[in-house]
Amino acid sequence: MNASSDPSELNLASIQMVSTPKLNENLDVAASLIKAAANSGAQLAVLPEYFCLMGLKDTDKVNAREAPGSGPIQERLAAIAKENNIYLVAGTIPLEAKESNKVLNTSLVFDPHGKQIARYDKMHLFGFQTVTERYEESETIAAGNHPGQFKITVSEIEWYFGLSICYDLRFPELYRALGSVDCHIIPAAFTYTTGKDHWEILLRARAIENQCYVLSSAQGGLHLNQRRTWGESMLIDPWGQILSNLPEGEGFIQGTLSKDKLKEVRSKLPALKHRRL
Repeated sequence: MNASSDPSELNLASIQMVSTPKLNENLDVAASLIKAAANSGAQLAVLPEYFCLMGLKDTDKVNAREAPGSGPIQERLAAIAKENNIYLVAGTIPLEAKESNKVLNTSLVFDPHGKQIARYDKMHLFGFQTVTERYEESETIAAGNHPGQFKITVSEIEWYFGLSICYDLRFPELYRALGSVDCHIIPAAFTYTTGKDHWEILLRARAIENQCYVLSSAQGGLHLNQRRTWGESMLIDPWGQILSNLPEGEGFIQGTLSKDKLKEVRSKLPALKHRRL
């Protein structure tokens, strides 16, 4: 795995996609972008929500669901992580739920050996309706019940991450429940309508109030199902500054997490220690 020249820094990348209804096509695009990010020095890469399938119908993801721990999507993801010697936060994939007509919208994390080291099932399910738009994730997705987080060790330095997905971003109590982390990772497929007004504000708020980095990986463009997603994959520092972003289309952004920056922000404004609730 590529190493940062400074052991107190971690190089990471966020992949942005405009996924299609073709599963293998999406996996190939993801593999190509992850390889490019790894070749550019990324030690950890993140894929967006629904990266493997943006179906023509909401039920398409139910038909593509896999059992936990087995299936062609999970096997390909493990292979990609291993081939590129990289930690991979694999956006979301559809896993079997107790209800046969629904799936869990699940984020899996793989280590550079291709071993799954963490899992998070999306807890908050998006619902939105206007005259021209309607989304109701609860019709095809079962909600998860537990927050997600993971830890990695690189050059004897431990890095702590929180996992959340898209609509979770609107629920700050979830991030408080996860406690102190170095970085919150947020795969998403924000709609254009909500994204243009709320996406950046919410991401920066989560970074500022938790005094940590936030790395989001987004869908960003017009999909074949005529859904338009907002894009703007971002890396934000603990002071709320945007370090890198990709407005729209396929590609990736790259940046570093710094232990020194985390310590600086938390020492000059120790808000996390000032909490009363």
